[in-house]
Amino acid sequence: MSGRLSGKVVVVTGAAQGLGFECARMAADEGASVVLGDIQKERGEESAAKIRAQGGNALFQHVDLTREDDCAALVDAAIKKFGKLNGLVNNAGWFPRARLEETTTEVWEKVLNVNLRGAFYVTKFAVPRLREAKGGSIVNMGSICGIQGLPNLVAYATAKGGLLSMTRTLAGALAPDRIRVNYLIPGWVATEGELAIQKGEGRTAADLEKAGARLPLGRMQTTEDAAYATIYLLSDESAQVTAAILNVDAGGSMLPIQNDLYPG
Repeated sequence: MSGRLSGKVVVVTGAAQGLGFECARMAADEGASVVLGDIQKERGEESAAKIRAQGGNALFQHVDLTREDDCAALVDAAIKKFGKLNGLVNNAGWFPRARLEETTTEVWEKVLNVNLRGAFYVTKFAVPRLREAKGGSIVNMGSICGIQGLPNLVAYATAKGGLLSMTRTLAGALAPDRIRVNYLIPGWVATEGELAIQKGEGRTAADLEKAGARLPLGRMQTTEDAAYATIYLLSDESAQVTAAILNVDAGGSMLPIQNDLYPG
């Protein structure tokens, strides 16, 4: 690594495992001090300790993203520990499968609360701190479902579409403050959560690999693929990039949504 985020302080939500952890780990490797926010307390502490054991600067903060005061405390923890804030990765997500008629009020509200409301809360409290730092970067972890959703991801697609709209709105609103806001589509990543859902629907890891092979670039994406793109958007290398939709999906966004196997 080359210290591309040296001296920066970055908050990553949903960072106890999967894509969020990889973004936090890689940001620390690139010189950032990172705050990992997650509802999983024990696992989050373990993840922060793992980053520190590898020489990184990391702090875990327990957060329930559906609670506004928790989101404020997450940002405050970064300031208290590291003195400033330069970047935010709104990564936390929940994506249960449910078609329109199967989507209960409880599922609808929880999906929107975790995927959209939580990002709104954390961003709301992060922006004043980014202004204090004379600018910064917000990376919203999106989905192809935010543009073209699958039939069994109605609530999730709605939340990710709302996140895309929020991204573009804030990119314009915050540009005078030199705060960049971008939307990253990580593609189809075989995280623990995704693998558990696919297993519950009767698909094996081998089935997923075969499906990934049908993508234009020939494979499913990894957490590293998305994390590399996140580091770029957090770094000064992307100083002129805002309101962008960055696809890291092996060309999957070029394909029509044909069946439930490809979740975007």
